[in-house]
Amino acid sequence: MLLLQIDTALIIEKGLLITAILLGSLGIAMYATWGERKVAAIMQDRIGPNRAGPFGLLQSLMDGLKLAFKEEIIPAGAHVAVYWIAPVISATTAFLTFAVIPFGPEVSILGHVTPLQLTDFPVSVLYVLAIASVGIYGIVLAGWASGSTYPLLGGLRSSAQMISYEISMGLSFVAVFLYSQSMATSQIVAAQERLWFIVMLLPSFCIYVIAMVGETNRAPFDLPEAEGELVGGFHTEYSSLKFALFFLAEYVNMVTVSAMATTLFLGGWRAPYPLSLWSAANTGWWPMLWFISKILVFLFVFIWLRGTLPRMRYDQFMRFGWKVLLPTSLAWIMLVAI
Repeated sequence: MLLLQIDTALIIEKGLLITAILLGSLGIAMYATWGERKVAAIMQDRIGPNRAGPFGLLQSLMDGLKLAFKEEIIPAGAHVAVYWIAPVISATTAFLTFAVIPFGPEVSILGHVTPLQLTDFPVSVLYVLAIASVGIYGIVLAGWASGSTYPLLGGLRSSAQMISYEISMGLSFVAVFLYSQSMATSQIVAAQERLWFIVMLLPSFCIYVIAMVGETNRAPFDLPEAEGELVGGFHTEYSSLKFALFFLAEYVNMVTVSAMATTLFLGGWRAPYPLSLWSAANTGWWPMLWFISKILVFLFVFIWLRGTLPRMRYDQFMRFGWKVLLPTSLAWIMLVAI
C-alpha cells in the first residue's frame, strides 16, 4: 500500500511537471511570435501588432485560430500518410528535449520534495542530440511527401544544413563534458556553481550560438525557405493546422536551443551576479525566474539577428560550416584537452 501511494505521488508530480513544461514552452513560443513582430517593428520604425488585445498581446492566439479554420489543401501527388506524419514528427521532437533540462533546484510540490526536472540520466546531452537528429526526418519527409519539386529541394537544403551544423554543435559540447566531467545536465549545472562555463569556454559558446541559429533555420541562415528561390521551402504545400505545427516547431526549437545554451554555458537556473550574492537567490522557485529570463535574452538575440543581417548564400553558409566552424571546433577541443 505504501509503495502504491509513493508511485501515485510520483506519477502526480511528473504529470504536473509534464503539463507545466508543455504549457510553458507553448506559451513562450506563442509569445515569441508576438515579441518578434514587436521588436522587428521597433527596429524598422513601425507599430507592429496592436489590434487584438492590449498592445496586440492576443495576436498570436488569433493567428492560431485563423490557421485552425483555414481551408486545408492536400496536393494531388502527395503521399498522404507521410504528408500527415511529417509535421507531427517535427512538433513532437521539438518538445521531447525539455525532458532532460533542469529548470530549478529541488522544490516542494504537493508536500513532496522533487527537482524541477522531468528526468535525468548520465548521457542527457547525447539524448538531446539524438532527438534533434530525429527532428530532421520531419523536414525531409515533408519535402518528399509533398510531391512537388520546390518543397523537395527545400527539404534537402534543410537536412544538409541541420546535419552540417549539428556536428559543430555536438563538438561544442565536448569541452563542457571535459570541464564538468559529466554528460548529465544536472551535473553540468552543478559544475557551474562558482563560475559559468561561458567564461572558461567562450569559443565553445560562440560555436554553439552560431550552430544553434543554423540548426533552427533562422535568419540569416534561413536558406531552406529562401522565398526568392524555393517559395516557402519544405512546407510550401502545407496549410491549416499542419503548417501551424511546422510554425510551432520552429519557435519551440528556438526555446529548446536557448534552454540548452543556458544549461551548458550560463549556469542553468543559477542566478547571475550580483543577484547570486543574495542567499535565497538559488533556492525555492526563484531559479525558474532566472532560467526563463536567460531564455528570453536568447530569443531576443534571434530576433535581433533577423532584423539586422541579410541572408547568406547557400554555398557560403555550407563552406563556413565545414571549412571554418568544424576545424575551429576540433582545434579548440584539442586545446582544452591538453
